[in-house]
Amino acid sequence: MLLENIKHNDQQVSFEQAVKLGLGRDQGLFFPKQIAPLADIDALLEKPFIERSAVILSHLLNNELTQHELQEIIGNAFQFPAPLAPVVDNIYNLELFHGPTLAFKDFGARFMAQCLSRFSKGEKLTILTATSGDTGAAVAHAFHGIDNIRVVILYPEGKISRLQEKMFCTLGGNIETLSVQGDFDDCQALVKDCFEDQALRDEIGLNSANSINISRLFAQVCYYFEAVAQLPKEQQAESVFSIPSGNFGNLSAGIIAKVLGLPIKRFIAATNLNDTVPRYLQTGEWAPKPTVATLSNAMDVSQPNNWPRIEHMIEQGWFDRELLSGYCIDEDSTSLGVKQLYQLGYLSEPHGAIAYKALKHGMEDGEVGVFLGTAHPAKFKESVENILGELISLPKELADVAGLPILSEQVEPDFAKLREYLVAGN
Repeated sequence: MLLENIKHNDQQVSFEQAVKLGLGRDQGLFFPKQIAPLADIDALLEKPFIERSAVILSHLLNNELTQHELQEIIGNAFQFPAPLAPVVDNIYNLELFHGPTLAFKDFGARFMAQCLSRFSKGEKLTILTATSGDTGAAVAHAFHGIDNIRVVILYPEGKISRLQEKMFCTLGGNIETLSVQGDFDDCQALVKDCFEDQALRDEIGLNSANSINISRLFAQVCYYFEAVAQLPKEQQAESVFSIPSGNFGNLSAGIIAKVLGLPIKRFIAATNLNDTVPRYLQTGEWAPKPTVATLSNAMDVSQPNNWPRIEHMIEQGWFDRELLSGYCIDEDSTSLGVKQLYQLGYLSEPHGAIAYKALKHGMEDGEVGVFLGTAHPAKFKESVENILGELISLPKELADVAGLPILSEQVEPDFAKLREYLVAGN
């Protein structure tokens, strides 16, 4: 298939090239030249998750990988469910935290790792990625122990939960973690600077596992189909999906699913105080503010990297902008959302609570709401316990790492120093 750089559409690459390059020229994002709707969605929704996902991805990739190859890749990557949990009346939570690192990013990171391992053919690669929380763990676990792939993860010092940090900063081996004295936007800027340095890219075989990598985005499309497949048929066309949004990869994937023909009625972009997109949707002015630290730290992003892909789909006429609304949920409302869900018998965490509150603001009569549960509540044990005034237990995945030492190295947000570090360790 052909993917184009949406900044420079003369740069066109295959899926394999896009996965290996990560970013295009001038930090442009790769995206399909066209997305054709799938045939017979009803029959597709009847298929099992793995089989259905192979059909979807084979279609998106225009058969660059066969369904048999994709079924093998997906079978290795998606070894956990994505259940739709009823919360109250006509509201459901899509639980995306049943993977090995208890976060939705396990889907994309593991699919990417399987693809890249196949595509690299033994060639030495360096994966450089920034995380505001969950990406780091998902990427680290997905690539841990894979020969010839070095992983370097940047994260903002003191701005992710301790248990999030433990999930990916305790592995060692081919996983290196750098604690950056700054915020997530500083980490992202460093990654972008590295990708702009062609000599560095060539020298260390640089790649990124952030949601800017098209493989991660395509993998996420699959669980939207899984969600709709679990809804009663009469509710599917009235479904409204509320997406907790930071870097906007998750929403991008949902919109791709709709472009493919999935019967989702519309979307809600739910953000915390870092509300660049909700303000933009209301005013038409793109005006990022300095990043603010919040309870929902994985969404502490003021300049979301994936937004250009959504704009591209709107500009191409593939997606109607009127089908997207945005809500900013403040800290008090976030805490209230956690409490309200708990009173309904559902334990959630700040990111899911934001999506729930935005859904409650934005739902209309007759609609069915689905909000995304992007992380297990125990990953935010301290803040959830503070909000609820009750202790919550740790699942085995977190209990096993809670006592391990952090192996990170502290660094300044300085490109020259990061470059020197990357070259020295190659």
